[in-house]
Amino acid sequence: MPELPEVETVVRGLRPLLEHQRLDRLLLRREDMRFPFPVDLSQRLTGKTIGTIERRAKYGLIRFPEGGDTPLTLLFHLGMSGRMVCVTPPDEDFDKHDHVVFQTAKGQVRFNDPRRFGFVEMYSGPDSTSRFLDQLGPEPLSETLNPGHMRSVFKDKSAPIKASLLNQSLIAGLGNIYVCEALFEAGIRPTRATGSLKRREIERLCKEIKAVLIRAIDAGGSSLRDHRQVSGELGYFQHAWRVYGREDEPCRTCTRPVERIVQSNRSTFFCAACQR
Repeated sequence: MPELPEVETVVRGLRPLLEHQRLDRLLLRREDMRFPFPVDLSQRLTGKTIGTIERRAKYGLIRFPEGGDTPLTLLFHLGMSGRMVCVTPPDEDFDKHDHVVFQTAKGQVRFNDPRRFGFVEMYSGPDSTSRFLDQLGPEPLSETLNPGHMRSVFKDKSAPIKASLLNQSLIAGLGNIYVCEALFEAGIRPTRATGSLKRREIERLCKEIKAVLIRAIDAGGSSLRDHRQVSGELGYFQHAWRVYGREDEPCRTCTRPVERIVQSNRSTFFCAACQR
């Protein structure tokens, strides 16, 4: 499933084609994806001018500032296999998995999703009115995520640190790949009790979370299964993974074999020598 860097890469790719453009056409080529499409979605948004394209956690947000009394936002989630495909100039040669088509004077953006685990939701007003955003913690790349915040939410927690980092109400947007990578870079074993982390370890972990995400975004994300950038290019951060997906391969730091365990039904990769 695309994580924060992949969604950020997609959002950045959509901006040149959609931002500040009139939405001339919103074509729904089926009745639903993971969830039914919002009622009157096409009628409510066609003809409106798109404002900014943003990201919150693992969600993309298409803003419509002229939504009437209250601005509208179209939230999208890519699911397991979803991708946004840019087509310029626009045409009618649709793929059977192109479920939602946005068209402006600059071209088309097609929400293509073979497995249909992706979805869109429309809401009005602040982000807190969305059921997907109302309980999220701070963005990991914002100044709000800092060692002080992490110490306050980690205090006295007995859960493994990996589970706490994946808890979206504590920190928004972190996923399995980049949590494994950040914990390795910080030298912290994923099974450690969250509340056992010392001040210096939390400071190092906070720094490495941000650094890993920035490197991944700069690399266009990691190409897992179906993920592609909006341009159609593959991301290549997976070539820089230090531990994720590298079970039994030598650690890039100490050469000891990378280990894999299962935590909450997810694979965790780490180096028992480098992480304590």
